[in-house]
Amino acid sequence: MSIISIVLVVIVAFLAGMEGILDEFQFHQPLVACTLIGLVTGNLEAGIILGGTLQMIALGWANIGAAVAPDAALASVASAIILALGGQGVDGVGTAIAVAIPLAVAGLFLTMIVRTLSVVCAHRMDAAAEKGSFAGVELWHIIAVIMQGLRIAIPAAALLAIPTSTVQGFLESMPAWLTDGMSIGGGMVVAVGYAMVINMMATKEVWPFFIIGFCLAAISDLTLIALGAIALCMALIYIKLSESGGSGNGGGGNVGDPLDDILNDY
Repeated sequence: MSIISIVLVVIVAFLAGMEGILDEFQFHQPLVACTLIGLVTGNLEAGIILGGTLQMIALGWANIGAAVAPDAALASVASAIILALGGQGVDGVGTAIAVAIPLAVAGLFLTMIVRTLSVVCAHRMDAAAEKGSFAGVELWHIIAVIMQGLRIAIPAAALLAIPTSTVQGFLESMPAWLTDGMSIGGGMVVAVGYAMVINMMATKEVWPFFIIGFCLAAISDLTLIALGAIALCMALIYIKLSESGGSGNGGGGNVGDPLDDILNDY
């Protein structure tokens, strides 16, 4: 890997770390981070596939109360680097996905360290605010955000320091039963992540649409664009029916939701 590629990867990792807190440009999302690293390392296709697969897993990750979700930024960056160093292209996506899961959990330890250090920054900002120093508040705020970026950039640089031949030799030495098992396990984790999202969104109003989409997805002649167009049309029809629900003749018992009206009839 060239020096320019290494520098660009570290920059992407730094941005992903900061965006894990800022959430403005979404560099920490797997689809974005893996695609950018794939682009700068010459593995664009593999990076997009890896990012898209990890994105399905990360859909079910969310901070709830004091529970912190696995670190999607570290998982995305580290797995994309391993994929690039391994030199297996698309064939190495399954292994990279399986490696990403423990990395995401390990990233929680780094997150805890950085957030503990950020408490010091918060106290420094309070002291600067008492003195009326806006520059001091901004300085410590920037320092805290930089620490978040270094949380991902430093592990990324450490991975890049490993010789490519070492990574390739390690991946090639893995037995077929292990790589196949990791690929199957990675696919199961994707399903679990998507199932978690469905569980959060599931209502009696959306289940019919899910079932219709599930059936349509089995039709191989339909492209993603066609499925998206069908979904858009169904959403527009549903909105129109929702707006007109309860306003028709004899609709005194309607509640305004067409699916609710249908279900209430039974």
